[in-house]
Amino acid sequence: MRCPRCDGTRVRVVDSRTARDGRAVRRRRECSDCGARFTTYEYVEERSIQVLKRSGAAEEFDRQKLARSVRLACAKRPVSAAEIERIVDEVEDEISRMAGVEVPSELIGAMVMDRLKARDRVAYVRFASVYRNFQDIDEFYDELQELRQRREREQVAKDQVELPL
Repeated sequence: MRCPRCDGTRVRVVDSRTARDGRAVRRRRECSDCGARFTTYEYVEERSIQVLKRSGAAEEFDRQKLARSVRLACAKRPVSAAEIERIVDEVEDEISRMAGVEVPSELIGAMVMDRLKARDRVAYVRFASVYRNFQDIDEFYDELQELRQRREREQVAKDQVELPL
């Protein structure tokens, strides 16, 4: 391991613990040369997952790219960084459990939208507008109408009172 500040190789581990629900090991390290402290993560190297794009091209699944797009949709919204990481973890876990090694990008987008819809509707609309590539305002309006109807159904269900037997 090399120090990110001085590129020295005399680095020692100060603290180790599990992270991301046991899927990673978080190590706190200190450089003996310059005294800098930094954190590293160890993951099990799994088979690579190929994402099939709409264009027909395939590219390797990039967790950071997914996290960046979710973070962008959640910008200035009451969605914490931990919730964003949880969304990305859930999606990554779900596609890892799939039998094949090729996953359509549409499926990944749908997984993210399902999770965002439950957490923050504005972030959901932001993500959906880019992901679904709305071509005109009518498509966008239809999506908003569907969200409004869902919210109204949830409110009706919440307001219903169970009668005692």
